[in-house]
Amino acid sequence: MKNDKEQKQVQLEIKMDEITAQGIYTNLAGVTHSETEFVLDFLFLQPSQPKAQLRARIISSPVHTKRFVKTLMDNIRRYEERFGEIPEREELLSTNVKS
Repeated sequence: MKNDKEQKQVQLEIKMDEITAQGIYTNLAGVTHSETEFVLDFLFLQPSQPKAQLRARIISSPVHTKRFVKTLMDNIRRYEERFGEIPEREELLSTNVKS
């Protein structure tokens, strides 16, 4: 017999406009929080520029944020199993340094 969680799975339909469907590129992120919410800022920093442009801000509950991080980590694990380990920023810098 299936438990209640398995029986209540629902197909979610997601609607979006064409601009949103294209997505945006970010290369920098910042996270702040209070007792009741997390704020995730996604930014774009151009090379050699001292200012970053805020591209998106997501405000989320602690419970949803934790669930999102868990899902993100699971997807990173599956990605690395298929394509290999994603290098850390420091590893990228050390491999690009010419002696």
